[in-house]
Amino acid sequence: MALASARHILVETERQCNELKAQIENGADFADLAKQFSSCPSGAQGGELGEFGPGMMVPEFDKVVFSAPVNTVQGPVRTDFGYHLLEVTSRS
Repeated sequence: MALASARHILVETERQCNELKAQIENGADFADLAKQFSSCPSGAQGGELGEFGPGMMVPEFDKVVFSAPVNTVQGPVRTDFGYHLLEVTSRS
């Protein structure tokens, strides 16, 4: 079974998600922004979600996490929870 580790930032609006992505692309630290802006409890750990397999997260996550390049910020990804920036930190 494939396994991945990822981190994310969850916000309410697509606009805020795009603004945070631009900050990251301009050198801002992903973990610092997650701690400051993410509405998910994982924000306190810099957005770290740990290791998981297919089907353990919502389908929108799986689609990105198991296909996107590692260490590249993806998003906005819309789910029922809001808008996410996702970064796959490892996959095997």
